[in-house]
Amino acid sequence: MKTINETQDEIIEEFSVMDDWMDRYAYIIDLSDTLEAFPESCRTSDNLIDGCQSRVWLQADLDSDGRLRFQADSDALIVKGIVAMLVRVLSGHTPAEVLSADLYFIDRIGLRQHLSPTRSNGLLAMLKRIRAYALAYSAQVEENNQ
Repeated sequence: MKTINETQDEIIEEFSVMDDWMDRYAYIIDLSDTLEAFPESCRTSDNLIDGCQSRVWLQADLDSDGRLRFQADSDALIVKGIVAMLVRVLSGHTPAEVLSADLYFIDRIGLRQHLSPTRSNGLLAMLKRIRAYALAYSAQVEENNQ
């Protein structure tokens, strides 16, 4: 399993071959296809992220190895591609690893500066929800270890 930083570096490398932002947007849209099918049963208001202009669902579970597994979906392709990158980077890691992660790839690929203010707010809302899941599961793991 790759570390969070190894996966981020991989994404930065993938984007480094594209100078044009239209190509980068197209690639982000292509990444939306990498998400696993989102279960209909998870399309609940609890999993809907507030603060996103488009509809974004995010679900997290803790597997038996103590690692978070994220699932996500969106009705907007660019947003779905962005959340696909977040899932790729963070899924499969422990709550502690997720909480301590420095998600530098967002700035290094130029994403933050190329998002509209509403999409930027949506990205922040997604990151906040991911951290909230990691925090909640971190407390659960700590409780189970006592």
